[in-house]
Amino acid sequence: MRRREDENGGHEVAELAALADGSLAPERRAALEARIAASPELADRLAEQERALALARMATDGVEAPPGLRARVEAQQRAPRRRVARRPVLVGAFAAAVLTVAVTVVVLDSDTSNPTYRAAFASTSLAPEASGDVTLTRTASGWRVELHATGLPRLEGGRFYQAWLRNADGVLVPLGSFNDGRDVTLWAGVSPQTFRTITVTRERADGDQSSSGQKVLVATIDTGD
Repeated sequence: MRRREDENGGHEVAELAALADGSLAPERRAALEARIAASPELADRLAEQERALALARMATDGVEAPPGLRARVEAQQRAPRRRVARRPVLVGAFAAAVLTVAVTVVVLDSDTSNPTYRAAFASTSLAPEASGDVTLTRTASGWRVELHATGLPRLEGGRFYQAWLRNADGVLVPLGSFNDGRDVTLWAGVSPQTFRTITVTRERADGDQSSSGQKVLVATIDTGD
């Protein structure tokens, strides 16, 4: 009985696919359309096939879907979706084309994923009790730098900590300043793939924007390159 039901379901899906692309025999078309008119589930399945057809045509040969079909697909996408018991199985060339689109999306998402790098801080003689870690994550705005450090006394009254990224040539890029290192979020406009050293220095609001050189934490970022 289960096998017969599966066979009937497969035949039904094939007919819906044929109706969507206009290849269904005329003697079957009227009967199937009448069943669709009386069944919200079949109507949803036909809508899925029509959307698949539009995607397949655009994905395989760049041909735009017919205006009538495109209008129906757009109207169905705007309308509230009904929940159905089972989703239709896409058949034939349409399934292959839609699968190609899905795989392409996954690959692009992987290529544009946001890499994250982590590093542990080492203390210096200026703050031997200090320790911590840093996480750098690429975003559309730049690199978000999340810094957590303990063993650093809070600095106030015009004194503060400053984080920097440094490349192999010794060029420093400031990431921002903070008073307490326990939960700090900073931002970088340069990549840690090139600026691989991150340092934290003690600074004073004295009008001098260069580093004081008073390092309290140092970390080397391993990007795996």
